[in-house]
Amino acid sequence: MTRRVILLVVLAAIAGGAWVAWQQWVRLESPHRGFAGEEQFVEVPSGIGTMAIGQRLVDAGVVCDLTTWRLAVWRSGQATALKAGEYRFTAAETPAAVVARIARGDVYLRTITFREGLTIRQMAALYEESGFGVAQDFAVAAGDEALVAGYDPAARNLEGYLFPDTYALPRRASARDLVKRMVARFEAVMTPDLRAAAAGNGLSVREAVTLASLVEKETAAPEERPIVAAVYHNRLRQRIGLQCDPTVIYALELRGRFNGNLTRADLAVDSPYNTYRYRGLPPGPIAAPGRLSLEAAVRPAAVAYLYFVSRNDGSHAFATTLAEHNRNVRKYQVEFFRKQARAPGNPTPPQ
Repeated sequence: MTRRVILLVVLAAIAGGAWVAWQQWVRLESPHRGFAGEEQFVEVPSGIGTMAIGQRLVDAGVVCDLTTWRLAVWRSGQATALKAGEYRFTAAETPAAVVARIARGDVYLRTITFREGLTIRQMAALYEESGFGVAQDFAVAAGDEALVAGYDPAARNLEGYLFPDTYALPRRASARDLVKRMVARFEAVMTPDLRAAAAGNGLSVREAVTLASLVEKETAAPEERPIVAAVYHNRLRQRIGLQCDPTVIYALELRGRFNGNLTRADLAVDSPYNTYRYRGLPPGPIAAPGRLSLEAAVRPAAVAYLYFVSRNDGSHAFATTLAEHNRNVRKYQVEFFRKQARAPGNPTPPQ
């Protein structure tokens, strides 16, 4: 009788253990979602251990229990590969899938894209519109000229040095974090080779970026940028005013006076940025130039052009003499807008 009881106990224990093992296997293979709402974020700080990570996941409802987490990590063989960062969970996932995500470092990042030719003010507005924070915080961070003091001691802000690109940021990244990354990206693009080319053309880094910003605002056509840069180089050498409309627009924007339409009267605004009134480059960049404009500014085309005018189709007509330029102006501006004015329903040409 005693043997029979012992046997039954042993069998029960084996059955119980098998049942527990089976239940554990089910948990390992079953997706789990124990949190309310559409999403759950879990922060994995740097340096914490595997079980501490598991506890955060259990508390957040991403993993059902610590034992299941420990077994999932053990089975994966990636206990030492788990990476710090913030992770976003939306759907039910198996413990193995959770381990794999954290081992890959598939952290949650939000992206923001700044296109070429934006000013600090426009970037700050985009920063706020994209839900990253307050525009004023970005503007304040972009006023820290100390970030570029090593190569532009004359800088009063970071205009021109916030490189236009797409940036992926953690949720808690500050405006200063973003601005520092943008400056670092500029430094990576403005290579020693480009700086040497700038020096070879008699330009400091500040002057090269300023010239690049004019090129950026004047044309979006990649093939035209070295030619536009050459026009400005030629005019600078001959001490001819640059007469660059975007510099006037920038001067007006600084005063809150630009309404989207540049008039002849605006060309007389008294500002050091007005290249119709003052010869040479403006005091600093008027926008953020991209890589192609930076390269064009320090490696201009070998052409003798001194003038260019828009063809109203995204391209420009270039000229060496004033007489040739005046013919282009008549053809592509005067006659073009006369036709526009005569066409029914078209807006009045700019004055």
